[in-house]
Amino acid sequence: MKDGQSSLQREIQQTKPFRSHSQEGILGLLRTADVVRRFLARVLEPFDVTPQQYNVLRILRGAGCDGLPTLAIGERMLEEAPGVTRLLDRLEAKGLARRERSPGDRRQVLCRLTPEGHALVQRIDAPMDEADDDALAMLGPEDQIQLIRLLDAIRAGHRCI
Repeated sequence: MKDGQSSLQREIQQTKPFRSHSQEGILGLLRTADVVRRFLARVLEPFDVTPQQYNVLRILRGAGCDGLPTLAIGERMLEEAPGVTRLLDRLEAKGLARRERSPGDRRQVLCRLTPEGHALVQRIDAPMDEADDDALAMLGPEDQIQLIRLLDAIRAGHRCI
């Protein structure tokens, strides 16, 4: 620490000390998530998809030919997204996904990748794999495992609340 300030304090130009380690940890987690999110958005920009749209495309690829109902997509999203329907509207307008009524239950809408959507996700795979590695390259393998454990513990603690 330089002059008693943490790295986060300097980054956000905060002159007063944090109220607690918990507060600094939470703000650091949010700041870091934003930094990584923006980094990944730059990787996806040439493909004309947002990180949220890419997340939906990956979810649909995993669903295969069976597709998924809209609600199931929302449950699988990395970030809670109230606008799953709008995300699907945009992907459908780009010709990357399609929606149709379930033959077994007309109330249910099933979402699937189009061949163009599948091809796009395949083209994005390599740059995203590289970006995933780059995003945590400053941490060694043991630190990455520790990070995963710590993040798992935080999420597990909030499932009980």
